[in-house]
Amino acid sequence: MPVAVVTGGATGIGAALARRLAGRGWKCVLVGRREDRLRAAAAELGGEFEVCDVADREAVERMAEKVRERHPQVGLLVNNAGVPGRGNFLDLPPERIEELVRINYLGGVWCLLAFLPALEAAAPAHLVNVVSIAGTVAIGPYSASKHAQLAFSRSVASELRPRGIRAHTINPGLVQTEGFPQKQALQSRLRRIVVGPDYVAKRIVRAIEHDRGELFVPGWYRIAALAQAALPVTFGRLGARRFGR
Repeated sequence: MPVAVVTGGATGIGAALARRLAGRGWKCVLVGRREDRLRAAAAELGGEFEVCDVADREAVERMAEKVRERHPQVGLLVNNAGVPGRGNFLDLPPERIEELVRINYLGGVWCLLAFLPALEAAAPAHLVNVVSIAGTVAIGPYSASKHAQLAFSRSVASELRPRGIRAHTINPGLVQTEGFPQKQALQSRLRRIVVGPDYVAKRIVRAIEHDRGELFVPGWYRIAALAQAALPVTFGRLGARRFGR
C-alpha cells in the first residue's frame, strides 16, 4: 500500500484530499497541530497522524523521522498546511507576518527536506505543493508568503525530476474552509465563485494521475496571473481585493 503524507490534513483541502487518496488505496499520514481533529480524521480513513507544527524545523525533522521508521518509502508528500493573513504590511503585527512565512513557505521546505530520503526510496514519487492564486499576484503579506512558496515549488521541480520525484504546483482560488471562511468575507454576488475543498481535492488527484506540473483551480484564475504579469501597476491598484486559498 503506497503511503501519502498530508500536512494540514485534519480539515479543509487536506482532509478532502486524504479521503480521495484513501479511496484509491493510499495509506494516509495526516500532519497538523490539533491532535483531536487529526485523530478523528485518521480514524475515519484508517490512516495515521502526527502532531507537528510545520513552522518548527526541528519538530518537522522529528516527526518525519518517526514516520520514516514506520514507512521507509513515502510515495506522496502534500504540503498543504497554511494560515490566512488578511491585512497589509503596515497594519499586521510583525509576528503575524513572520508566522505567514514560516508556515506557508518554510513549512513546505522543511517537510520536503525531511521526507526526501523516503520519497527517493519510493521513486517514482510525487510532491504536491498547495499554493494559491495569491502566489501569482501582489496583494499583501499573505500573497508574499505564497509568492515564496510558488517560487520554491517551481524551482524544486527541476531538482527533483532526476531523483524520480514529480512536483505538482496547485493554485486554488477562493475555497471555503474552516481556516479560510471566504463566503463570510465576500459580498453576496461574489460568493458564487467560491468552491469547496473536495472540488480542489479532485483536481489535485487528477494532476497527480495525469502528471500536470502546475494547475489553477478553477482554471480561469490563470487570467489573474496573466493580468498581474502584463499590467503589474494597474493590477496592483485594482487588486486590493483579496484572493485567498
